[in-house]
Amino acid sequence: MHTRTVFFVSDGTGITAETFGNAILAQFEFKPRHVRLPFIDTVDKAHQIVRQVNHTAEVEGRRPVVFTTLVNVEVLQVIEEGCKAMVLDMFGTFVRPLEIELGMKSSHRVGRFSDVSKSKEYHDRIEAINFSLVHDDGQSNRDLEQADVILVGVSRSGKTPTSLYLAMQHGLKAANYPLIPEDFDRKQLPGALAPHRKKIFGLTIAPERLSEIRNERRPNSKYASLENCRHEVAEGEAMMRREGIRWLSTTTKSIEEIATTILQEIRPERLEY
Repeated sequence: MHTRTVFFVSDGTGITAETFGNAILAQFEFKPRHVRLPFIDTVDKAHQIVRQVNHTAEVEGRRPVVFTTLVNVEVLQVIEEGCKAMVLDMFGTFVRPLEIELGMKSSHRVGRFSDVSKSKEYHDRIEAINFSLVHDDGQSNRDLEQADVILVGVSRSGKTPTSLYLAMQHGLKAANYPLIPEDFDRKQLPGALAPHRKKIFGLTIAPERLSEIRNERRPNSKYASLENCRHEVAEGEAMMRREGIRWLSTTTKSIEEIATTILQEIRPERLEY
């Protein structure tokens, strides 16, 4: 059961406020209730938020925490003065001191998505997402020369979510291929991947964890059995070693950690912004 409610208030989507807020909250051992409140761009909407936050404070008997990324000073003032909560203004904490340090004013633009949608980077990111969807789970061999990275590994080792994260967050065209029993019998990678060996990165996983994940999908099947998972993982890792493929275990890593490791190996320049 949650012990406190945390609100993420923004004049845009709220993703920045939530991402930053969650990074801070992760340092504390408690599970708050998360409420994202996007597109709060008028004083009237701000007053509605104040009522919602204060009602929560009254019901729970605890002050909520409010993370904001609001650029409109009037809207922010309503939130700060009206909410019976701990209000953390991210722009006030970071942007204003930077304005002083850099000797310049920030753009203070609301949202910015109308600008982003016209940029080449945004277009490239959409292209990468489409590419990764078409090339998910070995569905297509076409245009693999355009791939930035090709992930291989046994079924349910984390290839699809990692591919999509790389596409959405970093604009990488990421294909992924499952390693199947036929590949292990032949003791070689799928033929379509051979010309692109330098782009291949392997994912593996602890057999016990793999069995848990597969049992959620196909309970009590051979596919999910611990014995089969041990066999597939051992064969997959042996193939990666034989083929000289870089690889890592996803067992205890988040998608963000997996993606960052791959970027360091494949496209380190994508870690620079």
